[in-house]
Amino acid sequence: MSSARTPDASATLPDWLQYLESIHATAIDMGLDRVREVAGRMGLALSGVKFVVGGTNGKGSTCAMLEAILLAAGYKVGLYTSPHLIDFNERARINGQIATDEALIAQFQAVEAARGEVSLTYFEFTTLAILRLFSQSRLDAVVLEVGLGGRLDAVNIVDADCSIVTSVDLDHTDWLGDTREKIGFEKAHIYRSGRPAICSDPMPPQSLLDHVQEIGADLWLFGRDFNYSGDRQQWAYGGREQRRNSLAYPALRGANQLLNASAALAALESVRDRLPIPQQAVRLGLLQASLPGRFQILPGQPAVILDVAHNPHAAAVLAQNLDNMGFHPYTHAVFGMLNDKDLAGVIAKLGTRIDNWYCAGLPGPRGTTGEALAQQVAAALPPTPAGGEKPGISSYADPAQAFAAARERAGENDRIVVFGSFLTVASVLQALGRKA
Repeated sequence: MSSARTPDASATLPDWLQYLESIHATAIDMGLDRVREVAGRMGLALSGVKFVVGGTNGKGSTCAMLEAILLAAGYKVGLYTSPHLIDFNERARINGQIATDEALIAQFQAVEAARGEVSLTYFEFTTLAILRLFSQSRLDAVVLEVGLGGRLDAVNIVDADCSIVTSVDLDHTDWLGDTREKIGFEKAHIYRSGRPAICSDPMPPQSLLDHVQEIGADLWLFGRDFNYSGDRQQWAYGGREQRRNSLAYPALRGANQLLNASAALAALESVRDRLPIPQQAVRLGLLQASLPGRFQILPGQPAVILDVAHNPHAAAVLAQNLDNMGFHPYTHAVFGMLNDKDLAGVIAKLGTRIDNWYCAGLPGPRGTTGEALAQQVAAALPPTPAGGEKPGISSYADPAQAFAAARERAGENDRIVVFGSFLTVASVLQALGRKA
C-alpha cells in the first residue's frame, strides 16, 4: 500500500489523477477480485442496454459509431473509452458531452470512500468512477471499451447485454499471450451466455469460437451472420433479418471502417427489440461519428495525417489507407513508439512508403529516446533497392520537435504522417493548439 495522502476537498482533477498513479504498486494488475469487491460495496448497477467492445484494433471506431447512431436515434448514451489523447475527461461522455472535472472528482471521492484497504490500479479506480457516473445518469444505453484484453479487464465486471470483438491480433503480448489463439481466448471472455456475441474479425481464432460454444453465447460472425457490400457512392449492411441500404460512407476515414460500421449495426440489430433504430439515425450517426487520431487528416497543406497505430495490424491498415490517398511526392513520418511494442513488425508493414523518418523520444518507463528509436528504425528498414534513395532518419527529443522539423522540410504537396502511439499523436495535437 502507498502512503500517499488522500486528496482533500480542495483537490483538482490533476491532483486526483496524480494520487491515483501513486496508490498501487503496478500500473497493470490483471484480475477482477479487487475491482468487483469495491463495485459490490458501492452497489454499482447500470441501467439501459450495455454494450462491451473489445479487440486489438477497431474498438474505438466501433464505439464511436455505436454512440453516434444511438444519439441520432434520440437515446441517452454513456460512452467510456481509453486511453485519452489530451484530457482525462475524454474517457467519459454522456449524451456526447465530455464529463466535467467536478463530476469526475465527485465519483473519485465515492470510490475512495468505498475502497477502504483495497488497492486499485489507476485504470480500475477510474473505471469504477466512470461506471458510477453512468449509473447515476439514467441512460438508455452504455457503450464500454475494454482497456486491455477482456477476461481480466476491469470493464468485464459489467454483465454485457451485447459484446463485440472487433479484431484479434498481436499486441500487449506480455499480458495476453504471444499467439492469436491465446489473445482470442482472453478477448472472448467479454461474451455472455445466451447473449449476442458479435465478432467482426474475418478469421476468428479457434479459441474464441470454442469459448462461445462452451458458454452458449449467440455468435454473430462476420461473413455468416452479417456482411457489407458497397460501390463508390454508397454501401449496404446485411444482417440476419435486417438490411440497411443506400448508406453514405462513414465520416471516419480508412479501409477498415465498413467492417467496424457493420459490427456496430449487427450489435444494434441484435438488441433491436429493446433499442429500435430508424434508418435515418443510422445514416446520420455514421456521418457524425468522429474519433481523433484514427487516420485523421487535418485541413491544409502539406497534408497531415494523425494515426495512433502502434501494432503491426494497425500499421498494415495505415499503409493501405496511405496507398488510397493518391500521389504525394514525399512522405514524412513523425514517429514515436513505446519500447514494449513490435517496432520491426510495424516498420515492415509501412516498408518503403516513408521517405523521411523523424524519430521522437517519448517519456516514462516505457518510453525511449529519439536517438535509440532512430537506431532501431535504421536496423528494421528493408535494404534500399539498387539505384533507390535511402530514407532519411533523424532524431528529436519529443514529437513536437520532430513535427516542427518535418513541417520545415515538407513541400506543400507532400504529406506528414504522425503515428506510433497515443502519446505521439497527443503531443502533436497539443503543439498545434488543438483539442482532441
